Amino acid sequence: MALTIQLAGNTYGITSIAFAAVFLYITSVIFYRLYLHPLRAFPGPILWRITSLPRAYHLARGDIHFIVADLHAKYGPIVRLSPVELAFNDVDAWKEIYGHRTGGHPELAKHEGFNISVNDRPRTVLTANREEHGILRRQLSAGFSEKAMRAQAPLIDEYANLLIRQLHKYCENGKVALNMKNWYNWTTFDIIGDLGFGSPFGSLRNASYHPWIEIITETIREGAFVRAMNHLGLQSVVLQLYRSGLMKDHENMELVRHKLNDRVNLGVERDDLIEALIKKKDESYLGPDRLAENANLLIIAGSETTATVLCGVTWLLTTHPDKLAKLVAEVRSTFKSDEEINLISVGSLTYMLACLNESFRCYPPVAGDLPRESPKGGVTLLGKYVPEGTAVSIFQWPINKNPLYWKDPEEYVPERWTGDPKYKDDKFEAMQPFSFGPRNCIGKNLAYAEMRLILAKVVYNFDLRIAEDSRDWLKGQKAYIVWEKPPLNVYLTPVVQKF
Repeated sequence: MALTIQLAGNTYGITSIAFAAVFLYITSVIFYRLYLHPLRAFPGPILWRITSLPRAYHLARGDIHFIVADLHAKYGPIVRLSPVELAFNDVDAWKEIYGHRTGGHPELAKHEGFNISVNDRPRTVLTANREEHGILRRQLSAGFSEKAMRAQAPLIDEYANLLIRQLHKYCENGKVALNMKNWYNWTTFDIIGDLGFGSPFGSLRNASYHPWIEIITETIREGAFVRAMNHLGLQSVVLQLYRSGLMKDHENMELVRHKLNDRVNLGVERDDLIEALIKKKDESYLGPDRLAENANLLIIAGSETTATVLCGVTWLLTTHPDKLAKLVAEVRSTFKSDEEINLISVGSLTYMLACLNESFRCYPPVAGDLPRESPKGGVTLLGKYVPEGTAVSIFQWPINKNPLYWKDPEEYVPERWTGDPKYKDDKFEAMQPFSFGPRNCIGKNLAYAEMRLILAKVVYNFDLRIAEDSRDWLKGQKAYIVWEKPPLNVYLTPVVQKF
């Protein structure tokens, strides 16, 4: 019995020592991160400065952009979002974080620790190191040149015309509200399918989602959870999940490879987005796997984001009838027939460009951040020393609503982009929807032209009226890298053109 008591006492003592050691360790970590860490001087909520859990939680929840906006409003232009991360809400930070750096200082690299990708996967033009990025971007730039865009124009015009025919077919003379989220998604995915792979998904013609599009949507949401796990230091878990084949992205990439193989086997040259990469597919720096990864990136970046802006501008215009009326007047007075509206001619629509720019500000397709990492030896940003290894970024949603840069920041005012003196002090360079610097979006010009074409066709052919169940469309939306959009129901009444 005495031996039993002694063993019990020893077990209790060992347990107590273990608990004490754990408590001491946790207390030491908390004390270090609050009072001794190199980022201790930067403000932020105490819990966020101690642990990455709040950051990861809100990222996985899809509301991190809203939360960061609140934190900037409370703590100022630089906020500590985790023990090793800073968020900036300052117009000059675009150049300092994402731009070309002078004086022999290297550009800030992509932050590997928070990257969506895993080490097993080839890098894309978005995630490659500086040297590889330069090579890939030069190859891709051929498909996004002015010459290529003019060659692609008839194909894009064809899909815009198909959209209008389908809307006429299904709108029932304005008696039935159409879910424009679906129609825009179907159109942009079909366009990018043809431009990238030589054939569409067939969604627009069939008025239904191709199964691949639904897989892509799930993959985007999965990417947000991957980033959340990376923020918690669980990169090894992500790697094992990827290697196990359990991630939805595996299914997505199999479809990419199949579609890409069909494109390669066409055996003809096309003025599309990946012709230049296909020509280099056998070179050592590229290879079939990296070609597939970059093709996958083009599908997502060239379709989902464009559809998102079209949804946003449609919602904003239909909930601001005076702005919609001005746009309708511009489009219908510029063109005498629908046939005159094409990818090139829509470039003359100045108020439409203002409407799109203001939609980018109010509803950025990428509401979150693209983190960079401070280099060896640290870096000075906005006059503050940031130690090496720190993740730094700008969230588009907060800076687009910053009252220091925008008059009436919560209002939809396209006129601010047309020289209205009331908004002369706005800092237009604060808005960078295509990011900034050497890694900005290569498809910016094509995206603008495509959006102007589709929107011009729609407002020329139809009078638009928002359905009541979509009037508060933005309320409660989540953003998993890009927005997870609910139905956008709009009544479309065909217009009888007078000649």
